[in-house]
Amino acid sequence: MISSVAATGGQPVFRRDLDPNALRLSRRKTFISLLRNCKNIAQVPSIHAKIIRTFHGQDAFVVFELIRICSTLDSVDYAYDVFRYVSNPNVYLYTAMIDGLVSSNRSADGVSLYRRMIHDSVLPDNYVITSVLKACDLEECREIHGHVLKLGFGSSRSVGLKLMEAYGKYGELSDAKNVFDEMTERDEVAATVMINCYSDCGCINEALELFEDVKIKDTVCWTAMIDGLVRNKEMNKALELFREMQMENVSVNEFTAVCVLSACSDLGALELGRWVHSFVECQRIKLSNFVGNALINMYSRCGDINEAKLVFKGMRDKDVVSYNTMISGLAMHGESFEAIKEFRDMVNRGFRPNQVTLVALLNACSHGGLLDIGLEVFNSMERVFGVEPQIEHYGCIVDLLGRVGRLEEAYRFIENMPIEPDHIMLGALLSACKIHGDIELGEKVAKRLIESEDSDSGTYVLLSNIYASSGKWKESNEVRESIRESGIDKEPGCSTIEVDNQIHEFLVGDTTHPEKEAIYQRLQELNRVLRFEDVMLYINDM
Repeated sequence: MISSVAATGGQPVFRRDLDPNALRLSRRKTFISLLRNCKNIAQVPSIHAKIIRTFHGQDAFVVFELIRICSTLDSVDYAYDVFRYVSNPNVYLYTAMIDGLVSSNRSADGVSLYRRMIHDSVLPDNYVITSVLKACDLEECREIHGHVLKLGFGSSRSVGLKLMEAYGKYGELSDAKNVFDEMTERDEVAATVMINCYSDCGCINEALELFEDVKIKDTVCWTAMIDGLVRNKEMNKALELFREMQMENVSVNEFTAVCVLSACSDLGALELGRWVHSFVECQRIKLSNFVGNALINMYSRCGDINEAKLVFKGMRDKDVVSYNTMISGLAMHGESFEAIKEFRDMVNRGFRPNQVTLVALLNACSHGGLLDIGLEVFNSMERVFGVEPQIEHYGCIVDLLGRVGRLEEAYRFIENMPIEPDHIMLGALLSACKIHGDIELGEKVAKRLIESEDSDSGTYVLLSNIYASSGKWKESNEVRESIRESGIDKEPGCSTIEVDNQIHEFLVGDTTHPEKEAIYQRLQELNRVLRFEDVMLYINDM
C-alpha cells in the first residue's frame, strides 16, 4: 500500500491515491497526532479548520481528541463549541465534554450536560458516571445513584468508589457505608476510601475499627489511616501505628513520611523526627519539596533551627512553600534578620510572595521588635506584591506594636481597621497590656473580648493576672470568681516529654498514665530532697 502521508516542507500532506476508508483512517490518525502535539490553544484552530475541510468534523475519534485537548489547554468554551456542532454525540464525547467542564470548575454545566445526555437517550457508562459524580451536590449524587441502580451499574467497582467519595464529602457516612457494604470486592482500596470518609468527618474510631478489619493492607491504606489520625489530632496513635507498620514490613513512601513528620512537629518529638529523617535517607526516598518542607517544619517546631537550615540549603528545587516554611521557622526562633534575608533571596529568585509569606515575614519583624521594617512591609503589601491584607496581617501589626509597648497606637490601629478584630488579635493586645502593666487599656480590651462572646478562660486569667501584677488582689479574685460562676471551663495544663522515642502526655490532675505509681513515687522523693535542701540552706544561713 502506498504511504498515506508524504512530508512536504515539514507539513503533512494527504495522498489521494488510497481507497476512501484507508484515506479516512490515515487522516484520522494524522489529526489525532497533530492535536496531541499542541502546546497551546493558538495551535488548535488551524488544525480544526483542516478537520472541517476534510469532513472529519463528525468523526467521533477526532472530535473526542479535539474536545479533550481544548479542555486540557483551559479552553473549555472552545471545546463546548466543537461539541455543540456534533449531530449525534455518543457517550464517549459526552464523557470528554463533562470531564472538561468538571475540570474547569463548571460543575453545574457538567451535571446539566449529563441530564441532557439521559434526556437524549444516550446510555451512560461507568466513565461518564464517575466523571459527573465529581461535580454533584448531595441531591444530584442521590439522583445519579438512582440511575446507577436502575441501569445496573451497582456492581461497578469504579462507580462504587466514586459514590463513597461523594457521600463522604457531604458527611453522609451511612450512605457511603451502605455502598461499601454492597460492593462485591471490599479490598484495601475500597477500605481506604471508606477510612478517608470517616477521617474527613472526624469519626476516627470508626476509621480505626474498619482499618483493623482489613486483612491485607498496602502502603496507601496504612498511610491513609496515619494521615487520618494526624488530621484528627491523634498524634500519639499515629506514631504508634507507624511503628506497627514498620513491624509489618510495609514499605513507606514520601506521603507516609510527611504524615509522621507532621505528628512529630505537633508533639515536639525531635528525636523521633530525626529518626524519620534518617529513615527517609536510608530508604532512598527522594528529598522532594513535599518531604523537604515537612522536615524544615518539623525541625523548626521541635527547636532545632540549625538542622532546618541545613535541610533548606540542601534542597535543589525550592518553591514558595519552602521559603514560607523556612521564614516561619526563623521567625519562631527570633532570627528576624535571617528571615528578612531569606525573603529578599526569595524575591530575587523570582518567586512571588503570597499571604502566607507576608504573615511569616511580619511575625519575624514582631519577634525581633523591628517596628519600622514591619510597618514598611505591611504598607507595601498591596502596592508592591498585590496581596490584600487579611486579619492575620493586621494581627501581626497589633502584636508588633504591643511588643514594643505602643499599646494605645495598637488599639487605635484596631479601631481604624476595615475589618472586625478577632479574639486572637484582642488576646495579643491584652497580653501586651499585662506585660507593660497598662490596667486601664487591659480592662477595655478584656471587656471588648467578653462582649464579643469569643472569650475563653484565658481572657479572664489574663485580666486577673493584670490586676494581680498591679497589687489589685480584690479585683483579681473577683475575676477568677466570675470564671467559676459563669461555668467557663479552664483548659487543663498539658505537657509532653519524649523518652526512648515514646511521647508521654500529662494533664493537670490526670491519673491515667500506666506508670503513674512510679511517677508519683519519684515526685515524692524529689519533694523530700528539695525540702531537705531548703532546711540545709536555712541552717547554713543561721
